[in-house]
Amino acid sequence: MSGFDHFNADFYQSSYSVDDQSQGGYGYSNAENPYNKQYGQYDYSQPMGYASPGMMQPQQPYTGQIFQPTQTYTPSPTQSMYSSFDDEPPLLEELGINFDHIWQKTLTVLHPLKAADGSIMNETDLAGPMVFCLAFGATLLLSGKIQFGYVYGISAIGCLGMYCLLNLMSMTGVSFGCVASVLGYCLLPMIVLSSFAVLLSLQGMMGIILTAAIIGWCSFSASKIFISALAMDGQQLLVAYPCALLYGVFALISVF
Repeated sequence: MSGFDHFNADFYQSSYSVDDQSQGGYGYSNAENPYNKQYGQYDYSQPMGYASPGMMQPQQPYTGQIFQPTQTYTPSPTQSMYSSFDDEPPLLEELGINFDHIWQKTLTVLHPLKAADGSIMNETDLAGPMVFCLAFGATLLLSGKIQFGYVYGISAIGCLGMYCLLNLMSMTGVSFGCVASVLGYCLLPMIVLSSFAVLLSLQGMMGIILTAAIIGWCSFSASKIFISALAMDGQQLLVAYPCALLYGVFALISVF
């Protein structure tokens, strides 16, 4: 106990008393601040002074007018709602399918001595070549040869090879779509050869002569179109030779 008394004697002595709690702190008395009253002594009948002013005041109704925009354009009663579509081209022409150009290219291939129109032949038209490739595969199917994969595969490889060769030989250059279009249109005589293969055998002497004539027809037409479209004067034989190699593969499929 002597140690505790010694500790109590050394403790800091303060002048604070418990009785001072009832007095106002920091210089405010109970008379000046009504919130410092003891429990049970505050007058709750007085209104609260910290209420929001917006909640106490009623909202005023809106008496203005809603903005209505004026109509700046008044269509005439005789104007049709579809009048803006009158000048648009047909849907097939927007898709790149022009039957007039397809017919002209077909006639150019069927008539090897006819001069080719370079502006038409330089177009990327794949509608006719796809039809001719499908017709060539169908005629092979009639003779018992299911060669659709070989037809499209050899066509893709041949178009790629001719595309690289023509870009090296010509000064202007050519697109892959144009090469595929020309080679596809010139496949038309090969359909005639496969149609003969349905009726008779092409492995005799007559078949060899007919096959050679069809290969020359296809290669001559393709080289003529390439020369006219790319302005490659004097180079038709150089272009006709790789074309003959390509169409020779198709002829081998038709004969054998």
